[in-house]
Amino acid sequence: MNHDVRVRPVSEGDWDGIVALESGAYAALGLSEERSALESRVRASPGTCFALDAEQRLAGYVLALPYPEHGYPDLTRAEEAAAVRAHHSNLHLHDLVIEEGLRGRGLAKTLLHHLLATARSEGYERISLIAVNGSDTFWAANGFTARPGAAPTEGYGPGAVYMSRAVPAGASPAGASPAGAVQEAAVPAAPAVPAAQDEVG
Repeated sequence: MNHDVRVRPVSEGDWDGIVALESGAYAALGLSEERSALESRVRASPGTCFALDAEQRLAGYVLALPYPEHGYPDLTRAEEAAAVRAHHSNLHLHDLVIEEGLRGRGLAKTLLHHLLATARSEGYERISLIAVNGSDTFWAANGFTARPGAAPTEGYGPGAVYMSRAVPAGASPAGASPAGAVQEAAVPAAPAVPAAQDEVG
């Protein structure tokens, strides 16, 4: 991994870039969210949302926030921060996007490792996500298991699969690559894309 890659908290100056990345990943799938909804997810849990810099620019981001098991964000609504913070054991990986021109370089893996380490350090027991667009096979290969009866009924597209995994007891510090490291990712906040790409969510 190039030494100039850096994972950091999301800042106010990131939003135009985040919105552009999110729209590029999801608009064609009909799963893009309003800027106000994206911002509300970071406000609800700023300690589990991160930006990734590479080649001296914003190259990606990950948004994750506490949700009860079998729960997930409504893509059409902003978060109610007080309600979100009431749930402490499950962290929902809502969205992970890497700039299209920088995919295939392990940047999604860097973000996911950082999130796992953060989840471990903050005492979360599980991480959940919604796999869309056929990405459930990718997530299954990386320790996530489909949870029968928890599939979204609307809003996440046909074939969406709710999945979760335990937070590993030995999650590595940010930037490390633990054994069994996650491969290149492919799932957006709503949409999942082919496993050769780098969106997660």
